[in-house]
Amino acid sequence: MKHKILLIAFLFVIAQQLSAQTTNAWKQATAGGYTYKYVPGDPTNSRFYTLKNGLTVILSPTKKQPRVQTYIAVKAGSKTDPANHTGLAHYLEHMLFKGTDVYGSLNWAKEKPLLAKIDALYEQYNNTTDEAKRKEIYKEIDKASGEAAKYAIANEYDKMMAAMGGQNSNAFTSFEQTVYTEDIPANAVDKYLKVQAERFRNPIMRIFHTELEAVYEEKNRTLDDDGRKVNEAMFKLLFPNNNYGKQTTIGTVEHLRNPSLVDIRRYYNDYYVPNNMGVIMSGDFNPDVVIKKIDMAFKYMKPKAIPPYKFDPEQAITSPVKADVYGPNAESVTMAFRFPGANTRDARLLDLMGSILTNGKAGLFDLDLVKKQKLLSATAGSYALKDYGVLLLRGNPVKGQSLDEVRDLMLGEIAKLRNGEFSDDLIQSIVNNEKKRLLQQNQDYSSRADDLMSAFTSGVDWKNVVGLIKELSAVTKPQIVAFANKYLNNQNYVIVYKHQGEDKNIVKVDKPAITPVDVNSAAQSPFLKQVSAMPTVNIKPVWLDYQKDIQRAKAGSLDVLAVKNVDNSLFRLYYRYEMGGWNNKLLPLAAQYLQFLGTGSKTSEDFSKAFYKLASSYSLSAGNEITTVSFNGLQENFGATIKLYEDLLLNCKADEEALASLKARIKRSRENQKINKSAIMQGLMSYAQYGPKNPYNYGLTNEELDAVTSQDLIKVLHELNNYSHIILYYGPKTAAEAGAEVAALHKVPASFTAYPVAAKFTRVDATANQVLFANYDMVQAEIYWIRNDTPFDPAKEASVEVFNNYFGTGGFSSIVLQDLRESKALAYSTFAQYVTPSKKEDRDFFAAYIGAQADKLNEAVKGMNDLLTTLPESNDGVELAKDNVRKSIETERITEDNIIMSYLSAKRLALDYDLRKTTFESIPKMTFADLKAFHDAHLKNKAYTYCIVASEKRVTDDDLKKYGTLVKPDLKQIFGF
Repeated sequence: MKHKILLIAFLFVIAQQLSAQTTNAWKQATAGGYTYKYVPGDPTNSRFYTLKNGLTVILSPTKKQPRVQTYIAVKAGSKTDPANHTGLAHYLEHMLFKGTDVYGSLNWAKEKPLLAKIDALYEQYNNTTDEAKRKEIYKEIDKASGEAAKYAIANEYDKMMAAMGGQNSNAFTSFEQTVYTEDIPANAVDKYLKVQAERFRNPIMRIFHTELEAVYEEKNRTLDDDGRKVNEAMFKLLFPNNNYGKQTTIGTVEHLRNPSLVDIRRYYNDYYVPNNMGVIMSGDFNPDVVIKKIDMAFKYMKPKAIPPYKFDPEQAITSPVKADVYGPNAESVTMAFRFPGANTRDARLLDLMGSILTNGKAGLFDLDLVKKQKLLSATAGSYALKDYGVLLLRGNPVKGQSLDEVRDLMLGEIAKLRNGEFSDDLIQSIVNNEKKRLLQQNQDYSSRADDLMSAFTSGVDWKNVVGLIKELSAVTKPQIVAFANKYLNNQNYVIVYKHQGEDKNIVKVDKPAITPVDVNSAAQSPFLKQVSAMPTVNIKPVWLDYQKDIQRAKAGSLDVLAVKNVDNSLFRLYYRYEMGGWNNKLLPLAAQYLQFLGTGSKTSEDFSKAFYKLASSYSLSAGNEITTVSFNGLQENFGATIKLYEDLLLNCKADEEALASLKARIKRSRENQKINKSAIMQGLMSYAQYGPKNPYNYGLTNEELDAVTSQDLIKVLHELNNYSHIILYYGPKTAAEAGAEVAALHKVPASFTAYPVAAKFTRVDATANQVLFANYDMVQAEIYWIRNDTPFDPAKEASVEVFNNYFGTGGFSSIVLQDLRESKALAYSTFAQYVTPSKKEDRDFFAAYIGAQADKLNEAVKGMNDLLTTLPESNDGVELAKDNVRKSIETERITEDNIIMSYLSAKRLALDYDLRKTTFESIPKMTFADLKAFHDAHLKNKAYTYCIVASEKRVTDDDLKKYGTLVKPDLKQIFGF
């Protein structure tokens, strides 16, 4: 599962935090025999039902795509964990995927007493302090778990969801919510509700033994996550009395070692009750029909009183409270001011104030700290919780800057806020940008559902959401200034200094002795068969016709590709150049430089403010092979947006101070990359695919960077429009109308300059196994298998899609996850994928991954290698994979500017048709024999490069040499600087 501390969307928090009274009153209506509430003028057309048992149902219909985003949300999380069993809500979330007495079992009558025995053994284990006795009890747990697993069917839930075409099956736990999420085809609502109603009826804590080890792995991942450690330290300082600070979502190491199934069930019985839960759905459905189905499915649930959460109020912070955190990643400063709870009157301006500090363009932090390059990065924002709110400030130092200097710079911006030293029209600019964001948000069924779910779990009144723009417009600058002076000073904050260095306080969760269990992956319960047999109405797939679906026109001599926006007044525009950093190493640097430049009449800050005031934005992005200028905004400001950018690009002036600061920031960023495990792994993977000289380390060396002059970069920028490019447009106008407007504002020469010759990189063949190793101070070991394969062939696309789904990317129903996580408990995260290229000239490649405790390295490598050698057979699994791929394709709708992007992607592969159609039509005839032939041809007995990032203290060279020739590139070889 993924777990995240959710920052409440700006849409919802600001609605809580504005003092103005809204005129949007709740109304009531009846349809289909059910009464619901709604808010007039709500663009999401959401209906809010409360069923007889107290279950909240929120339905937001939209027919743009034949899919439905669903959430089942429980208003309980780690805040309500028992103090002696932290991490319990998170455990329970994992167990809600294990089935009930009706599914997930081969024989419930025989499984039940064994699970009862395991319950009792865990209670003994939990209450025993003698380590020798604990080891003996654990052996009994391991033995009993193996016996019980003989009757378990692992991942039946995931198989049912995959079979109905579900995507992104997952769940997450945070302080005050546990949420179960699915994205299903519109024709699968009946199946979905049958499965969900059964899922929450009587969850059985089976296969707990190995799932507990997955949670151990997850805990170890957090111990390697510096950002997580900073957040936990910050909340501990802010909330010494509240469980926000006293407990963490995953729990303590000690509590992880001593789980209680009895307490997990008690938690379920206390909080998983209908009057504490909500079913939220947005997508293609008839709400009059769906509400009745939901009622019928969940009416068995009985309401009960929910245990109240009690805490002692926090004392006022009268002087800064400090903590130091150590880890291998870059240094940073996190500051936090505590506010009253999100539903109090005094908290209602918090998020708007955060936007005045940081909005990405014209906030105080944006202009004074980022634009002027005083810090490597700086952000501010609000975090709303039920009991308290928080204003978070984060900053990263430039080279030679102390963490206290970072603190002082951020506090300086707070002082400006208190003094009202910000633009008088900034609040109106925020309103304009919020209008744009709301238009974007309401187009997507998934975003709608996410907003509604967040509002439900955080207690936001939806009528305030609908009245957001009016409320925002009523806020005045004096109100913000008064609010800032009331709550912000130089003393009432907490601060966490993140230092680069060894964390000597890490206590990892050690690997317990676990015997792999039989997961019976090929078995099926009668319930699964019953769900599979439920009838559905077919959904016809929709294929793109690039000739009909894309309008074509001219903007002077430039080609225009366009799709009309018939939904709202937003536009997106792109200038696309078929060149990038491989053509000119200076181009990516010039793209960065532009954001710090002005012209003879406007400063860089002036441009940022002007774009933000228009509720428009632009970005110049130079990739390896393609450079794109992207614009978005309201169509009414289309011409003004282009004019502003063209003025900046063609008339930008050199700024030596800005370039010097940019070079210093780049060098500091490069230093930070070298102490970032993900960046190091990316380098190893590029090395594995292309050899020592590869795309990852191709770029300016530090010496070359030093030699670059402002004039070099200004020349690149001023000449950009001299190179051939195309115009892409999505908006309310036709291609011809957009082309004519662009032509009048976007000046290009009569003939274009030829692109500079691009550097070439060729994927290398591995003739023997190789190990690329990089040392990193971490608890886990991260391992990738990399192998370059055959040239791109569209005829094998169907095999690739089904094989990936069956083998390594099909979620918990895939072979890799079932074997390495569910059966052997070797990892929290693992996958495998055969990857096709983005252009015809490139080759396919294969990548597999497992992140495991370092002391499991040998077992993890053997486990994956066994699967690469022998493909486990499951004809039902093949049919499941086929169904999932076909149903995903038939309900996928490529819309808006994604139509144009799909065409350009196909063109790079030398295709002039929608490849999904031939893939879809090829899938039905596929069998396990086809997948085995694919596995034999592309994976079995092949040479691989193992990319491993781990600590030399935990992994030996002798172990690494077992798998191939050991190579340890130094950081300069990996990064090129």
